[in-house]
Amino acid sequence: MFGRTHRSLWLIPAIALLLSGYLVAQDQGREFHWSGTLAAEKIVEIKNINGTIAADAASGDQIEVTAVKSGPDADKVKIEVVPSAEGITFCAIYPGVLFGTSGSCEPGGHWHSSNIRGNNTKVDFTVHLPENLRFTAQNVNGSVKAEGLGRFVHASSVNGSVRVSTKSFAELSSVNGSIQGRMGRADWSGTLKIATVNGSVDLTMPSTLSADVKFHSVNGRLNSDFPLTVSGTFGERRMDGKIGNGGRELVIDTVNGSVSLHHDSL
Repeated sequence: MFGRTHRSLWLIPAIALLLSGYLVAQDQGREFHWSGTLAAEKIVEIKNINGTIAADAASGDQIEVTAVKSGPDADKVKIEVVPSAEGITFCAIYPGVLFGTSGSCEPGGHWHSSNIRGNNTKVDFTVHLPENLRFTAQNVNGSVKAEGLGRFVHASSVNGSVRVSTKSFAELSSVNGSIQGRMGRADWSGTLKIATVNGSVDLTMPSTLSADVKFHSVNGRLNSDFPLTVSGTFGERRMDGKIGNGGRELVIDTVNGSVSLHHDSL
């Protein structure tokens, strides 16, 4: 009885958020528009398959999400909106090749992009969000660009570049694409990871950075504007060292690509 009541109480704010969102959501075949608000520190999450994701800071407290669809099946691609206790998630859902769809829209790290082979339809997302909200972007075939944000950012792409600037810090990854990040804070706890397989990494970090740095590469090298105290393993393609007093961990992994670590005062 308690478990059922607990779930019901949790659903009330989620349903309220969903309804308030749909009051200002419009999906008109080839264009989707949504606007709404969230409490501070909540997450706006975008999950895409083919196309771009671009985000920047809004001047007020209103979130605006636009998705422009182009290609042969543009009218069949749906933008799903899923509220959760953490914030709100937007997904591009494609029709399946043989049956079903590309997958369900769920908050968090899971994202299914199978069952759409040969579909060239693109969805380009544009997001304006207040600086007091966190942002997550997951893309498969396309770039991610998030500039001038104010909170933590998680951005990833399989086939595309990732470019992020935030007043906070960011976790960034790509498989086939370069990474460029500018972070205004260096007070994360635990480990912050930046990783790409085929592409370079260019990071600008605050002058207050203190971290234990672990750099690994197969075909690439690390160039740092910060003084590094080397400890343990050291080589052209592998280095364990310390910036400042160390403490928190910064892990930078590449396979084919070099890394540049810049000082924000330069």
